[in-house]
Amino acid sequence: MPRRIKNTIVTAKVETTVGTDAAPTGAANAVLVSDATVTPLDAQSIDRALIRGSFGGSEQLVGPASVKLSYSVELAGSGAAATPPAWGALLQGCAVAEGLLTTPARVEYTPVSSGLKTLTQYYYDDGLVHKLLASMGNCTLSAKVGERPMLRFEWTGLDGGIVATPNPTGTFTAWKKPVAMTKANVIDITLGATYAAGVLTDGTIYNSTGLELNFGNTVNFTPMLSTEVVDIADRQSTATVEMELTAAQEAALMVKVRANETQSLGFTIGTASGNKVLIFAPAVQLTNPRKSELNGNRLIGFDLRLVPVNGNDEWRMVCL
Repeated sequence: MPRRIKNTIVTAKVETTVGTDAAPTGAANAVLVSDATVTPLDAQSIDRALIRGSFGGSEQLVGPASVKLSYSVELAGSGAAATPPAWGALLQGCAVAEGLLTTPARVEYTPVSSGLKTLTQYYYDDGLVHKLLASMGNCTLSAKVGERPMLRFEWTGLDGGIVATPNPTGTFTAWKKPVAMTKANVIDITLGATYAAGVLTDGTIYNSTGLELNFGNTVNFTPMLSTEVVDIADRQSTATVEMELTAAQEAALMVKVRANETQSLGFTIGTASGNKVLIFAPAVQLTNPRKSELNGNRLIGFDLRLVPVNGNDEWRMVCL
């Protein structure tokens, strides 16, 4: 009997002790995913390169190996401003801290460089489970016009084993419906904005096709003879935008590009309390300007480098 792709369940849970199976369950830790893929054994092959007096290859030895997992989840709030969204645990595995704040009630996610957390993840493939221990990853946020706002995760973990076992039943009530990326549901790219206590003020709003933000984590699998470790060694966050600019606006932004200037950027997805996500970056450098078009209209695209001001503050995601 064939195994079905749709019969896939992913579970994920923050580990108390790095590399110790946190045993995520379908009832408490199911992840509502799209386009999930797994690499069961991402191994370094060791060629024996034997000479036998004739042509022909040799067997290879399986060397150090990790497990890779990737999937996307919808970016939506929890339904309540002071309650972490279901994807909050996933961000913690990407060198991000979760903070519950008041006045107004909100959850803020900010990058960190120490005290990093790891996840145990189970990938159930219709009767077979692949286990990732001590997994850490990178995340890319995509919020483009006419699409769903999404978070794309790419994970590396230690091999926790593969076992034939029935799928659990997933409980997905914590995963809420996102808003569509339309005019009515966003406050567009805002350059020169100021952020304080869950509120963006000032700045200039630019008509755009949306935002793509890459956390830029450097995730390494490091095997040694006594240990195998997955860690995040660095972060260089980047983004891309395409905006509709007047001639004067384009000329002014090109002056900033040539002068290597930075400026703040804000972007807000959703309007209702409990399903509103605000993104703020205090120091963004516009680079690589390029011309594009949409239905015959001129757009100007930029790559963005998000740099820290005081450290671990190059961006924040705020759920309101």
